[in-house]
Amino acid sequence: MVKHQPLQVYERQLCLSCITGIYGCRWKRYQRSHDDTTKWELLWSLILLLTFFLLFVWSYFWWEADNDYNEFNWFLYNRSGEWTDGTVPILATTAAGFTYVSFLMVLALCHVALGQQLNLHWLHKIGVTAALLTTIIGIVSVNQTWGQEWDVVPISLQATGPFLHIGALAAATALSWIVAGQVARAEKTIFQVVVVLLYLSMLLGLYFLPIYITSPCIMDPSSLKPRPEVFGHQGDPMLAPENTLLSFQRALQMNVTGLEADVTISMDGVPFLMRDLTLRRTTDVEKVFPDRERDKASQFNWTDLQQLNAGQWFLKYDPFWTVNKMSLREKNLTAKQSVCSLEQLLRLASFHNSTVVFRLRRPPPEHPCYTTWINDTLQVVQQSGVPQSLVMWTPDDERAQVKSFAPGFIQTSLVKRTPKDLQSSGISRLLLRYNQVNTNDITDYSRNNISLTLYTVNEPWLYSVLWCSGVASVSSEAPHILKKVPYPIWLLRPNEYCLMWVSADLISFAVVIGIFILQNYHTIRYRMSGMRSYNPEQIMLSAAVRTSSRDINVMKEKLIFSEVRNGGSAEELFEEHGFDSYTNQSISQ
Repeated sequence: MVKHQPLQVYERQLCLSCITGIYGCRWKRYQRSHDDTTKWELLWSLILLLTFFLLFVWSYFWWEADNDYNEFNWFLYNRSGEWTDGTVPILATTAAGFTYVSFLMVLALCHVALGQQLNLHWLHKIGVTAALLTTIIGIVSVNQTWGQEWDVVPISLQATGPFLHIGALAAATALSWIVAGQVARAEKTIFQVVVVLLYLSMLLGLYFLPIYITSPCIMDPSSLKPRPEVFGHQGDPMLAPENTLLSFQRALQMNVTGLEADVTISMDGVPFLMRDLTLRRTTDVEKVFPDRERDKASQFNWTDLQQLNAGQWFLKYDPFWTVNKMSLREKNLTAKQSVCSLEQLLRLASFHNSTVVFRLRRPPPEHPCYTTWINDTLQVVQQSGVPQSLVMWTPDDERAQVKSFAPGFIQTSLVKRTPKDLQSSGISRLLLRYNQVNTNDITDYSRNNISLTLYTVNEPWLYSVLWCSGVASVSSEAPHILKKVPYPIWLLRPNEYCLMWVSADLISFAVVIGIFILQNYHTIRYRMSGMRSYNPEQIMLSAAVRTSSRDINVMKEKLIFSEVRNGGSAEELFEEHGFDSYTNQSISQ
């Protein structure tokens, strides 16, 4: 007597199994469902969407903030007292989080496109929650410690806005495949209307968004102003230790127009170059004067300062990841650098006929030069022999006295003021951070013959935007990079941009209409093909709402056996439905 074991039928759906398995750990067919997604899972889908957009903004922020990575690390140093590259862990975690959440978003969209119920696995929920909280904490922390850097986002959109719009338009157009499928398969008219209206509203918003996109690089090339001059901010600190003679020599090799430095006055009245309040970061003061390593730089005399090494820290910490590109000779030269005096810088600039701008830090009240710091600096400038026309004087203190002593100085302000106030004070130049002015300010200053220098400009995209805006000069920590930018990265005539905008909209609209027609055609054809075109297992699974896995398996077996008893061959049945099958038989006595 032959005893038949239950017949099991499987349809190979490897792709679907991977999508539902990775997203919700639903690897088996009976674990999947075409039912509507529960409200709880819809909430998690919204959380996933929110996390994706927050991470997108966070990633974009750090992508564009690479112009100021060194500034960020310097802020961290002033807070912690230890030099570390804080951007590395931030960039690594941001990239990992954005990749992970983006992958889950793609899987969720695949679920929607295939009509599968969304059911995010609890491990992914923990991961999404961690990504969301980490991003929020990061945004709040940056807002508190480095809030001015958020200005880089609207500035960068002047360079990336037109291209981000094209990318967003392409993504919205691709999304029409899913939207059209949902609308075509939906049974409720109200649902179809709401989905179509929401999607069309988003699409129309993208179509007309370029009306609000402004960029100085959308202009007639004939009105482009001359290339902005480049100042070496602390020399070329990416190639040599900041504020050292070697750094300024590297900058001069890149054909910079001027040099910018930070000046402190020693106890014996010698102005020297130092950005930090202490000597710990850029010298070996902890070895030479271990008891004084936390003393302010202005509390050392020039004899003490000459004993310090100002180059070895650069080789040790490699702040710009450039040391491995240096030759052995360059490393040896770097290791021998010492603290540079203002007089040495002025003599170097005079020899190369280069403009010099320096920020003079006033000593503390207990300092011997607290009241004479301006006169001490003026004497050094005079002793150096540098032409007055090459010196940009920035301190506001005793400016009238400075004008009478050195009428040839280029009077420069570090504070944003109106052109009228600057002219009344006899100031012809303005040195500001790049986020402190907009295109209208630049035009206004230029119209009133106020020369504007913006710092710190390291990236070609920012240099290009400021060039198109009409900025006269910039101060950069990377003159070797800006040297390779002979023309703005991109420049479009208004009519060319309009043509690009309209063409993209028309192509998108045509593709969306075609997708909606195609999806409706396939849906109508699918419904007219009859019930036999359906997978029997899918019929039973759709009917088995909230039924246990064991009951679902029994339903599948009953359906198959009923067709076999009606005279159909099992093999023909399997071939008809496109199934692979196997049977287990045993002989019993």
